[in-house]
Amino acid sequence: MFNVESYQGSREDNYNLVIKQAQALLEGESNQIANLSNASALLNQFLDRINWVGFYLMEDGELVLGPFQGLPACVRIPLGKGVCGTSAMLQETLRIEDVHQFPGHIACDAASESEIVIPLIKEGKLIGVLDIDSPEKSRFDEVDQKKLEEYVEAILPYL
Repeated sequence: MFNVESYQGSREDNYNLVIKQAQALLEGESNQIANLSNASALLNQFLDRINWVGFYLMEDGELVLGPFQGLPACVRIPLGKGVCGTSAMLQETLRIEDVHQFPGHIACDAASESEIVIPLIKEGKLIGVLDIDSPEKSRFDEVDQKKLEEYVEAILPYL
């Protein structure tokens, strides 16, 4: 595994490599929990300057904590609440430069300063979200958003 900042290629090339690694890692396995566990572990190794990466899964109309890497987290998030619940409700990626400025932000980890949340939509149905937090403000940019959305698209067939 490599870190996005330590590899010699462009950031886009680095993301493309980790997407290919994810597909190779998940190939042939159909268990959703196993695949999400490996997908979050891979991102945790690949991304720098983050303090939490993981998945929340839709269950009975709310998001429930799934596989993740980081400190213990909020277990249930209602749709429309916090960054994750809002992303899920809108079914669109939210990239938040300063979580303290986001109305209704749910602070599971007090060290988090910025966040990106990408919805997992399979066959037109919301199945969850990918949530990544950073202890730095403005950690995530357009490149991160585009490539993380591609990462989600690449792992969806295995979920």
